[in-house]
Amino acid sequence: MNVRARVKALIKKYRTRDPFEMMQGMNAILVYYPLDDGVRGFYQYYKRNNIIYIDERLSRHEQAFVLAHEIGHMTMHRTANAIFMDTRTQFNTRKYEMQADKFAVELLIPNEIILENWQLTESQLSRLTGYSEELIRLRLQ
Repeated sequence: MNVRARVKALIKKYRTRDPFEMMQGMNAILVYYPLDDGVRGFYQYYKRNNIIYIDERLSRHEQAFVLAHEIGHMTMHRTANAIFMDTRTQFNTRKYEMQADKFAVELLIPNEIILENWQLTESQLSRLTGYSEELIRLRLQ
């Protein structure tokens, strides 16, 4: 699955990189709710409805990342019930999570930021963008 191409197509279709603006044009429901147990958000496909839940206590920057991540699940793993697979089966969902993270950073960090700051280290790019070094490494791949 070419994550970069999928992100590019969505940016072209919705004419934005902002996941909140993108959601307005998608057939999806966004729910803000105080989530527990370290869960920052999740995607649910229920009765042909796309539902994304986000912890309302997160900062706007964190909500943007979580929303972009969940849009990644929605567009790439539409009917995969990762919560069920993760909690009720022995199925490893790490691959899905990595793809959704890659989707999120491709959406939120444009090439221009990378090219304009080519001389910065991963650590410096991390501080510049507000995303972890692990996410920056994923974006630079």
